Amino acid sequence: MNAGGERSGSSVPDEEWDRFLRESADGTPDAPKEPSARARDVARRLREEPASSEGWRTYSPARPRRKKSLYAVGLVAALALLVVALDPGRVVGWFGGDGQAASGPLATESERPDQPSPRVAAQRPTLDEPFKGSPAARWASGTAGIAVPTARATGWMSAAQVERALERTRDFLTASSLDPGVLRGEHPRKAIALINPHQQDVQDFLATAFRTPSRKNDPLLLFSRFEKSHARLVGDVVKTRGRITYREGERGALQVTTDVSYVYPVARAAASTDEVARAIVRREVVLNWDDPDKVITEPGTFSLVSYKVDMTNGGCNTVTGYLTPEFAAEQPATGSGDGDGDGPEVDPYDRSTSMAERMEAADEGCGTATRS
Repeated sequence: MNAGGERSGSSVPDEEWDRFLRESADGTPDAPKEPSARARDVARRLREEPASSEGWRTYSPARPRRKKSLYAVGLVAALALLVVALDPGRVVGWFGGDGQAASGPLATESERPDQPSPRVAAQRPTLDEPFKGSPAARWASGTAGIAVPTARATGWMSAAQVERALERTRDFLTASSLDPGVLRGEHPRKAIALINPHQQDVQDFLATAFRTPSRKNDPLLLFSRFEKSHARLVGDVVKTRGRITYREGERGALQVTTDVSYVYPVARAAASTDEVARAIVRREVVLNWDDPDKVITEPGTFSLVSYKVDMTNGGCNTVTGYLTPEFAAEQPATGSGDGDGDGPEVDPYDRSTSMAERMEAADEGCGTATRS
């Protein structure tokens, strides 16, 4: 608002207006021109409207309304919630717990998972697809499914020595649980050769276990073997999932822990049958690579610290020194897996449960597998 006021909406002061009238009457050539009505109107609006604080080139158009799109988004969200409610396992499978599609291979297991493997549609395995209908279909084969950590200097060992020890630990797992000859029932000589021969209690255990197997002295605690007169492996692939970890143990030893699940597809020994069953074995073996200056040992061998096994469809009430899987006609009518069902239900693919917890459950009797 100007101090002198305005006339008829004009922004020209009264003194200038009087001078304009005089000079116009006298014909003065440089007399000011009267502002047009449009100019006066623009000037009036500029005075009445507050100045905008918007900067140069900061104009933002109004957002268009999207009611129809919002309705569509709401419908999709509702459908997604319905899928989660009806089949949460499928949604977990979309991401696989590893950020991968349900149909793709799983990444190696770097740490213990916090939940069981997602459920998959139950399908009967075949000779051509022995892992069909099993979470193991997404697992890696052989040693590829066993995660080996990066080596670092630990205890009495340098990083290079730790790396070598981890390699030889994996060699033991191969020779004890994946070697084709051992799986056919042969004596696991290569695996035994990696065990410290001066560890007398373990040597006694091994001698007794193969001569007269029992619950206390069972070779299946360390080795996977099938009696060739009872079952044969289907194909040459064993699916695995697990990991190797390590830390410094007593007397500066490199203590290595292996926790691995093995899935063995088998058929009856008679070649005329095409029925496929699966035996699932999970083992935890703890071993020490001892400092030879502190423990009597042989180069390239380790000392066993502990060993545990959990088996599904490998034989629970009988101890023969071999895995003895049951086939459909042999399984109890009420059971869906290994054992007579007098123990708790067990998911053999659940690696989120520690082996200590598994052993506690095993003490309650032969369980019933919830899937095979």
